[in-house]
Amino acid sequence: MIPEFLEQILNTASVSGCEEENQKNVLAYMKDTAEAQTCDAVGNTFSFIHRDAPCQVLLSAHMDEIGFRVVQIKDEGMIKVQEAGGVYPALYAGAPMQILHETESGIVKVNACGTFSDDLLKNSDVKDRDLVLDIGAASREEAEKAVSVGDPVCADTAARELLGGRISSRALDDKAGVYVIAEAAKRAVQKGAACGIIVHTSTGEETTGRGAWFAGTLKPSCCIAVDVTWANDCPGGDPAKNGDIRLGKGPAVCLSGMVNRKMNALLKKTAAECGIPVQYEVAGGRTYTDGDTIMLTGSGVPTALVSVPLRYMHSSVEIADLKDIEQCIELIAEFLMRIDADFRYEPLEV
Repeated sequence: MIPEFLEQILNTASVSGCEEENQKNVLAYMKDTAEAQTCDAVGNTFSFIHRDAPCQVLLSAHMDEIGFRVVQIKDEGMIKVQEAGGVYPALYAGAPMQILHETESGIVKVNACGTFSDDLLKNSDVKDRDLVLDIGAASREEAEKAVSVGDPVCADTAARELLGGRISSRALDDKAGVYVIAEAAKRAVQKGAACGIIVHTSTGEETTGRGAWFAGTLKPSCCIAVDVTWANDCPGGDPAKNGDIRLGKGPAVCLSGMVNRKMNALLKKTAAECGIPVQYEVAGGRTYTDGDTIMLTGSGVPTALVSVPLRYMHSSVEIADLKDIEQCIELIAEFLMRIDADFRYEPLEV
């Protein structure tokens, strides 16, 4: 069964740059655990636990998802879109879509269909500008009563259960990570963790990285970024890209020059002590997650990256294993039990 909070945030659209509705969900979910909560100028949310503790661990995951924005309303009432994030435009031809239109009384979902034609189906290099959405309007005037230029757009798919404890949904990247950090913080508190915990749900990771820049200014002691990584146990999978990552085999800990070796060592030790299987993804340079930005902000923040294995990333049929998600939660919660102000991040003793 899909956990209730995970299902809620998966089914609430939060296209990059328009994350507010889902940020409300996470603030509500963390309210009873947090001592304080804030939202900053770029829409990040922060839930603070043990604010006076000398060791402050930032748990960071991004709430935004890939999608589009309305860029033009044509005379005949059809809708043209511009990509917001790393989409594969061809996947949206002939697909159910949704446009989120802001009104004085709130956000209204407008049903749309990704159209297709013989020419589009023959196009081997579909771009965002090639997509046309049909909302049923007969004219631009009719369409403009329902949607506006700039409205966010995404696939209209809901989270679904598959066989073997696996789930499919759009935006598991990175709402699975949001769920992990929220649950890990709650579980660490239940276990009696003494360190400070900052649950950070960021904005704009898929497009601008704006949320991570603001988060780094908090100057936490360290950061665990939680995102997703490519599972290669599927058609087209290639272990040579980032390591042999498979669904159901546990969290993926990143090995990269961007991450802190001492934090990775503690994650590995924690996993062994708790019987949690881990996999390793390899990044020769940047990890292309918010962890990179947070690590480089100000004088630098020691950072580790823990990822949920994911099939078919950046599609509306991403697949994850609930067991991997649960083990990510447990690994991070136990890490929080073990880290304190005496932890040394330096790789050398001088």
